[in-house]
Amino acid sequence: MITEQKTAKLTSAKAIELEDKYGAHNYHPLPVVLHRGSGVHVWDLEGKRYYDFLSAYSAVNQGHCHPDITFALTEQSRNLTLTSRAFYNSSLGLFEEYMSKLFGYDKVMAMNSGAEAVETAIKLARRWGYDKKGIPENQAKIVVCGGNFHGRTTTIISFSNDPDSYTGFGPYTPGFINIPYDDSAALAEALKDKNVAGFMAEPIQGEAGVFVPKDGYLAECRRLCTENNVLFIADEVQTGIARTGKMLAVDHENVRPDIVVLGKALSGGVLPVSAVLADDDIMLCIKPGEHGSTFGGNPLACKVAMAALDVIQNEELAQNAEELGQVFRAEIQKYVDNSTIATKVRGKGLLNAILINDTPESKTAWNICMSMKEKGLLAKPTHGNIIRFAPPLVITKSQLLECTSIICDVLAEFEKK
Repeated sequence: MITEQKTAKLTSAKAIELEDKYGAHNYHPLPVVLHRGSGVHVWDLEGKRYYDFLSAYSAVNQGHCHPDITFALTEQSRNLTLTSRAFYNSSLGLFEEYMSKLFGYDKVMAMNSGAEAVETAIKLARRWGYDKKGIPENQAKIVVCGGNFHGRTTTIISFSNDPDSYTGFGPYTPGFINIPYDDSAALAEALKDKNVAGFMAEPIQGEAGVFVPKDGYLAECRRLCTENNVLFIADEVQTGIARTGKMLAVDHENVRPDIVVLGKALSGGVLPVSAVLADDDIMLCIKPGEHGSTFGGNPLACKVAMAALDVIQNEELAQNAEELGQVFRAEIQKYVDNSTIATKVRGKGLLNAILINDTPESKTAWNICMSMKEKGLLAKPTHGNIIRFAPPLVITKSQLLECTSIICDVLAEFEKK
């Protein structure tokens, strides 16, 4: 009751002041304080409505506070929330069966955050390398791509080439080979090393600025991994769950990875849920006691995730993302064709980006996002001069066109500056 009274008196300025004083300074948010959300919209403390074009980095594909997902949350929370894996629970097996049948893998390991799932995939690949491929102990290597973003744990930043992620956090974890993204020849060369256990990549690099590889790249990576007895690990934390117009981004090239990593929209943004998918030959390399998580596979998360996936399928959100993604890029391309400030639009489905004709160190993209905020649309730059646009997949065509109009109007204002 005391907390509710404090929230009722809270202003945006005060909320920002509190975070600055009492919170760690590890984020630089846009200065807007969100208090409520529904569908494609969010509202600040003063009641102003915005279109959300970030979707919590694609965690809210199903829209904010989807009633089917929140119903599953509240119903299960009244019954049982957590048992730990010391015991069986009545939801986990149902979730695992659901995931196995939906994605076509023998086994699923439920975790919490996306980074935790990536770490799980790394451990799986290494153990498989030792047990099945015969790599000498402690010699397993995993090939990764330049420009990657798989999370911010100590191991993951060890193979990042983003100075903001790794500078000042060494010593770094060994065992990774970094090659250029969208370069299958570089992968072929790296796979000559017989101690390589896995190749991990994002099907589309989101945090790097929505880099879409050339057609056939993923299929060629799959072929090379098969040929060299190396596991292909697809990090679909941001690109998965219908964001790019398919359930998984690799589906655009009919590629089946050996390991799939999922997170974010797996819960519709309601609570942390992630998962790693693999067949028995890989997953069963890890034995009881060798990996786990207190909250991983908890009954609340399982029920929420199943409801979230039901929404994706029942509302045909992958198809909506495919169709409206084409509309978004077509509308923005019309502007880019005659623009001096916006040089390119790229993406797939409803994961898109606009490149701003300025240096990554400039404030132009940030200022554009600030101006869009004033006009009721929220987006945020990545890598300085790239603005990522990823609305909830429940957005309608009329809403999308209203938003592309806002984006183009703001860009036009900056053309004149």
